[in-house]
Amino acid sequence: MATLRDIKRRIVSVKSTQQITNAMKMVAAAKLRRAQQRLFNARPYAEGLHKFLAHVAAQSGGPSHPLLEVRQPEATCYLVVTGDRGLCGSFNANVSRRTQSEVDACDGAQSARLIIFGRKGFEFFSRRGYDIVEKHINLFNELEFAHARTVSLSLQTRYLAGEFDRVYLVYNWFKSVGAHEVVVKQLLPFQPEMPESDKYELGDFIYEPSPKKIMDEIIPKNLDIQVWRALLESYAAEQAARMIAMGSATDNAQDMIHAMTLHYNKVRQAAITTEISEIVAGAEALRG
Repeated sequence: MATLRDIKRRIVSVKSTQQITNAMKMVAAAKLRRAQQRLFNARPYAEGLHKFLAHVAAQSGGPSHPLLEVRQPEATCYLVVTGDRGLCGSFNANVSRRTQSEVDACDGAQSARLIIFGRKGFEFFSRRGYDIVEKHINLFNELEFAHARTVSLSLQTRYLAGEFDRVYLVYNWFKSVGAHEVVVKQLLPFQPEMPESDKYELGDFIYEPSPKKIMDEIIPKNLDIQVWRALLESYAAEQAARMIAMGSATDNAQDMIHAMTLHYNKVRQAAITTEISEIVAGAEALRG
């Protein structure tokens, strides 16, 4: 049976842990607010650019750019966005497992190539022997558009050189503070698909310069933006997941403290009762 000193030591330990988890929750909440602002600024631009590019591609009458041409899929690349740290629930595991299932179902670990964002994803796939051609670690605390641009240029160069024939993007899509969803999206070859409603909404335009010249300029920029958006979506989802996980840990710590305090009081009360009983018994013995 635990002594009063042992129980008190446990209470102090849990309180110390609770202070840490509560601090991490507040830090994640502050980072989430900033991440949401950046994401909500980027989303309309990314969606508008994609829609515009789809319309221009439809006007051009067919593939007129190397990044639009569909090739026989022999080698596939997956751009996987995870976090650098844990303590965020199943955030990292969901992306890694979804990527693993996609690779195993379509290509197999030996034919797929991975470009990894985040230490957690790198650790997961390197342990399992996957072919990691690039890794980008410890970028999210100072995440800038230049990081997305660098990866985008690398993707274009490798794709045009024939190193791989398809590129998929796997990341957590930020739906709300309490919900995020793993998304698998084809980046290359770019598929300029547009809903029927948008076709009528945009109408017909005369482009100057020609649609081909516009696409030569816009398609690489669109790839930059789509990678950038995925990084922002993932980072916001990570902070939301960490805030919720640390909030739950803080609440659980409070429940443990409450339960241990009750146990402490019961043990203390039992000890006092036992001591009083011994004193009374001793007094009765002396009196008798």
